[in-house]
Amino acid sequence: MQRYKGIVAYDGSGFSGYQIQPNGRTVQEEIEKALGKMHKGKPVSIVASGRTDAGVHAKRQVIHFDSALQLPSERWVKAVNGLLPGDISVMQVDAVSSDFHARFDASGKTYKYVVYTGSIRDPFKRHYAAHYPYKIDIAKVKKASEFLTGTHDFTSFCSAKTEMEKKVRTVTNISIEQNTDEIVFTFTGNGFLYNMVRIMVGTMLDVGTGKIELQTIPSILTGRDRTLAGKTAPAEGLYLWEVYY
Repeated sequence: MQRYKGIVAYDGSGFSGYQIQPNGRTVQEEIEKALGKMHKGKPVSIVASGRTDAGVHAKRQVIHFDSALQLPSERWVKAVNGLLPGDISVMQVDAVSSDFHARFDASGKTYKYVVYTGSIRDPFKRHYAAHYPYKIDIAKVKKASEFLTGTHDFTSFCSAKTEMEKKVRTVTNISIEQNTDEIVFTFTGNGFLYNMVRIMVGTMLDVGTGKIELQTIPSILTGRDRTLAGKTAPAEGLYLWEVYY
């Protein structure tokens, strides 16, 4: 058996999330179904770098799986993509050592979050950006991001459903770019808790509109209480951009 590392892109708008569920279409199920067809019906399990929620997209999600098939990268890509639906694409497949693990070996990730700020909702962006048609003080948003950068206990910035006991993470960089009708947040860190990026975005937007005072961000962090932070930003604006090893 050979272990393979795959890089996968998907449009999350038509999925109930990445992970297989009793009800609902999932990314994992579609990929495993395609691999199963390649293996004459024999089940093939995949492991991903992490889960994504319903509506969340991925530019370069990383998976691994084991197979007795010996195919070069380009053959894997062509064969799997020929069996996948149009909202998932395998970008790359490479043979790796048997001890490679897509989740446990990951050293960091980058996420992007896109906010559409136009006054009228755009039906062509509804699955790919969060609509936020309010006046935003971008300078305050950027200042809030400085408070969130670094090593902190992010208990206040993760869902109550978070299974991780230790909630200390290091956010190495947060960049914010404002265009004519969009704000793009980019987060890079050694790991992110459940809904952490979406809660950070929701909180920073609340700072930008005056709902949360800028100077309270440090006390929100030290308070370790989810109710202190802002709302969870919608799923459609979030993209898993890169996974590092």
